[in-house]
Amino acid sequence: MLSRRMLISGLAALAIAPAAGAAELPDLKGRTVVVVTENAYPPLQFVDPKSGMAIGWEYDAMNAIAKRLNVKVEYQNTSWDAMIQAVSDGQYDIGMTGITIKDDRREKVDFSHPYMRSQQLMLVRGDEKRFTDAKGFAALEKGLIGAQAGTSPFYTAVYEILDGNEQNPRIKLFETFGATVQALKAGDVDLVLTDSTAGEGYVKASGGSLKLIGQPLGTEDFGFIFKKGSDLVSPVNAAITALKVDGTLDALNKKWFLDYKMGQ
Repeated sequence: MLSRRMLISGLAALAIAPAAGAAELPDLKGRTVVVVTENAYPPLQFVDPKSGMAIGWEYDAMNAIAKRLNVKVEYQNTSWDAMIQAVSDGQYDIGMTGITIKDDRREKVDFSHPYMRSQQLMLVRGDEKRFTDAKGFAALEKGLIGAQAGTSPFYTAVYEILDGNEQNPRIKLFETFGATVQALKAGDVDLVLTDSTAGEGYVKASGGSLKLIGQPLGTEDFGFIFKKGSDLVSPVNAAITALKVDGTLDALNKKWFLDYKMGQ
């Protein structure tokens, strides 16, 4: 399992040196900004099973950005497969759900500066002994991977674990990341690829029924997404820089990746 210390080290790699004199942030004068998310990616954003409230690292970060820019945030929900297109079409101002910054996505949306770096890992059942790495899984002819179409884990499964065929029947598609994890727990699939942030959250909440195995399969930078040409990109980037410089993002990393206990 990837240790929490390693995870925080990876996040810290995105820290930037303070610019000469912290620039004053723009004042957006109470403007309402609609932010859409999926609430299915703990500890980034999820529904707390005790309170029923939507919480997580990204909520705290976005609220801190909103405070510094003087904007009012309205949160809405949609599915992952609809999110990028919906933001591209202007249905929402900002999208947040651990979205990997990728060149092909830049064709549809603008990205903020990276606010987090993570790595993809193999999430399996706690009693899995048939394979311990990607090569071992590939050799397991009847082994199935659960994934969401169009996501980084999907493409990693296709091109780094299997044979490069996006129609490979060994990949079972689901609408949400949470559904892939439920399928894994139920024995309907044998492997789910996840970034380390979400993987850590699910393992902590599983009571030993899930574990992370193997070596990292890649590094991902996460960013918020906007409609192409959005005038919010520059202010949000300035706010992300300020949150890195003043230690806010480090504090959120500690809160959600070290201190928070899922389900407690």
